[in-house]
Amino acid sequence: MLIKDQMTPNPICGHPETPVAEAQALMQEHHIRHLPILDADDKLVGLITQRSLMQAVPEDLSQFSPFVINYILAKLQAHNIMVRDVITVDPDTTIEEAARIMADKKIGCLPVLQDGDLVGIISDNDLFNIMVELLGARRAGLRITVLQPDRAGEVARLTRAIDEKGGYLSVFVTYPTPDPDTWASVVKVTGVPKDTLVETVNNLTEIRIQDVRKV
Repeated sequence: MLIKDQMTPNPICGHPETPVAEAQALMQEHHIRHLPILDADDKLVGLITQRSLMQAVPEDLSQFSPFVINYILAKLQAHNIMVRDVITVDPDTTIEEAARIMADKKIGCLPVLQDGDLVGIISDNDLFNIMVELLGARRAGLRITVLQPDRAGEVARLTRAIDEKGGYLSVFVTYPTPDPDTWASVVKVTGVPKDTLVETVNNLTEIRIQDVRKV
């Protein structure tokens, strides 16, 4: 799965001279939390975020009248508050690499550039939606979590056993546990009763059921 398959193409943008109040209204109108800023040559020069908008307003508003606050916002332009050192990715970046960058840098989005041009943007909300799909949160079935040895052939042994009972695997995700010799697998299964699934997995040596539920 690549960024180009999941990004929002042709995102809403502002310009360095866009008034902050206008940028804020634009973000509210389109229900977005990040506004790329392009210069006269349509090159990315900055990014307005919810945080940068909040930092544009004095922390202690009680000492200012609404008139003063509105006056301050009216004078500010995008270039006064935008993030300038913007981290970007290209369309062929993998989803997991984008997620790693966002987690490591503690940022909420990544503008997507191709040959220097802004072609899209991907946000943490997009990653949440991808996770929902990968984990099959909108698909019904039996969700079973198992602990299994970290060695070749274990995944095949588990899936083969379920398949032989007529089970269909709509989701299969593995992840490490605190024990370096053990991995966990989350499997969503249809086409087989819960009792049959539990019995089948319990009959597999060195594989332990951690959780099973109908979802």
